[in-house]
Amino acid sequence: MPSPTAAVDISDRIIEAVMAQKLAPGMRLGEQQLAMLFDCSRTIVREALARLATRGLVTVSARRGWYVIDPTEAEAREAFEARRVIETGLIRSLRGVDAEALARLRQHIAREESAVAGQDVGARSFLLGDFHVCLAECLGNGLLADTLRDFTARTTLVAMRYQSSHDAAQSCADHVRIVAALAAGDMPEAERLMAEHIGTVQSALQVPPAPDGDPLRQLRDALAPVAKAPAPPASSTARRAPSGGAASDSPDEPSTYLGALL
Repeated sequence: MPSPTAAVDISDRIIEAVMAQKLAPGMRLGEQQLAMLFDCSRTIVREALARLATRGLVTVSARRGWYVIDPTEAEAREAFEARRVIETGLIRSLRGVDAEALARLRQHIAREESAVAGQDVGARSFLLGDFHVCLAECLGNGLLADTLRDFTARTTLVAMRYQSSHDAAQSCADHVRIVAALAAGDMPEAERLMAEHIGTVQSALQVPPAPDGDPLRQLRDALAPVAKAPAPPASSTARRAPSGGAASDSPDEPSTYLGALL
């Protein structure tokens, strides 16, 4: 008889599905459906989902149930900023990378390249995100690896929510350059490349710029009076209405159709 599924196994599977872009932002995670899929009790499912809620990857509503988070614009910026601070700081603290770690990173990149060349979008997405987790593990920091796994999952949801145009082949090439700099012992260059890589991925997202501190700016701009062009001199452009009728429409005259104002 197979051993019962543990809550940690369920939460790990959900994170993997997010990183593979198989669970979309805002997707509902039904307790009963998950219990059936994993052949376990709803109590174990709730424990797994509670773990993910604590890690900021799912949210719960008392009446509606559990859902994958749907990141806001502010949360998108925060997630990328957190990754930038963690990953560049991790590299900055290094004095070198041993041969075993480099071999594992190169093996991971070989799998990335194979996935990029293939048709399995889920595997490609997962491996590109998991590179950053693998890097932290190879550099000997398991705690940061767990943290990066959560933040990478969040930024994957951000990419799905804001329709990232970042090319997978470019991302893989960035990883190759980062590992090459680590292998050469050039930590400042590896740190620079990592910061550039995360910035490139973020800039490919269609996320509006950070607010300027004025909470009313967007509403104020939207409700500002519509500018009206000064009326031309009557002697040069005025037209007489046809006898017995109203004045005819002119292409130069502002339309009264609401759509023209919007």
